[in-house]
Amino acid sequence: MPDETHIDRVRRLALALPGVSEKLSHGEPTFFVAKRAFVMFANDHHSDGHTAIWIPAAPGAQAEMIAEAPETYFKPPYVGVKGWVGVELTRIAEPSLAELIRKAWQISAPRALLRPRR
Repeated sequence: MPDETHIDRVRRLALALPGVSEKLSHGEPTFFVAKRAFVMFANDHHSDGHTAIWIPAAPGAQAEMIAEAPETYFKPPYVGVKGWVGVELTRIAEPSLAELIRKAWQISAPRALLRPRR
């Protein structure tokens, strides 16, 4: 989508997943599944220079991701200590972003939403 903003891109990918809703949290769009946040948009949060999302990552993945691509991934404030990872939106391609958002959704979604539909 050529004229799509960063939040439009994130919104499109997150809201395509089952059971997702959006609301403002701490002044930024945040996406929830079953009342659990799984994507937080951060647009220059406290003037940190990042246009990013913060997402939960699998145990141990945060350090690996940051070591592998420090220009793309970072440890976000507040939730970084819980294993969440920041993803610089200007540095990530659409397929990779979609996969990261889907994985974050899987970490946060209730089991009933994860079961295959018949």
